[in-house]
Amino acid sequence: MTNPSLDFDIAVVGAGIAGLTCAQQLQQAGYRVVILEKSRGVGGRLATRRLHETLADHGTCYLTPKGEAFRGLLEQLVTAGGVQSWTDTVHELSLAGTLSESSATDRYPRYVAPHGMTAIAKWLATALDIRLNHLVQSLALVNDHWQLTIQRTEPDRTKTTETLTVGAIVLTIPAPQATVLLQTLSAAVLPEAFLEQVQGVAFLPCLSVIAGYESERQQDWLSQYPDVRSLSFVKDGNLAWLGLDSSKRSLPSQSGLPQPVFVVQSTAAFAEQYLDAIDLQPAGYQLLKQASERLVPWLAKPDWLQVHRWRYAVPMLPRTELYLAAKTRAPLFCAGDWCGGMKAEQAFLSGLAVSEHLNHQLQN
Repeated sequence: MTNPSLDFDIAVVGAGIAGLTCAQQLQQAGYRVVILEKSRGVGGRLATRRLHETLADHGTCYLTPKGEAFRGLLEQLVTAGGVQSWTDTVHELSLAGTLSESSATDRYPRYVAPHGMTAIAKWLATALDIRLNHLVQSLALVNDHWQLTIQRTEPDRTKTTETLTVGAIVLTIPAPQATVLLQTLSAAVLPEAFLEQVQGVAFLPCLSVIAGYESERQQDWLSQYPDVRSLSFVKDGNLAWLGLDSSKRSLPSQSGLPQPVFVVQSTAAFAEQYLDAIDLQPAGYQLLKQASERLVPWLAKPDWLQVHRWRYAVPMLPRTELYLAAKTRAPLFCAGDWCGGMKAEQAFLSGLAVSEHLNHQLQN
């Protein structure tokens, strides 16, 4: 089943939910699998920031299982104590200022991880061989095997280059990043039609603002919006979503009272103005100011804030297939939340599907 002449049987590029799920399944099937991740942690948009003696989810804010497979995963996590139901209602705020609740048909559990959404990724990553700070720079086909050139960032921030030889590759990174890698292959190796399929998926950006407030503001919020934990802004040009992130967990401040922490997400149109900005603080304050004008005045004046730019937040016109398989001499696949949909569940299903296909291909 495995080839001892290779460094690994399979390399999975990207440690988001698709990559972790794919690697987990293939390792359980007996393959030697390595995950190569360019950043310092796992999870992709299952992302949690630890700051100011608290934490906040600034990527995927909650999970809403639709299918049996993903629901089964969350049930395992609930049993393990890593996930719990947060709310069954997402409020909507119209441009006219009308606040409404979800309709009865839109009321279903939204699941969160009290220790941060990254905890879900860490649970999936258990026992996997994951190489963090490993940026795959190029691919080459050598003797019907893949050779990956990797830039590794050391703890002292120096950079070294290494190569790995593997039998198969699964790219679970956003399509624009996958395109850059695939373009290092010649047309004689990779069919142009496959590259065009990947190139055809563009992504919309988003800014996420994490803002913390004095503990006394908790009661202020609850007195005006006692049931509002998750709120969507309808047809707003700049504001997309606001969540009382601190309601997912119980982390008292130094005063002993819960410190309210909000996460505000921008629209793509707003984020596009700041794709190349070095300082995102002004954008964060602008979003909080506009949220304060719609909700409560003190939202404009947080004790602290941080802003994160998601360059590849939401895929535009994702592929209908759960994964893409290249017609190459050695197996090469693309998968992720841009295959089959655009949410975490689709990423999970994509990882499952590509692992099944690859296992079948290598067995035959």
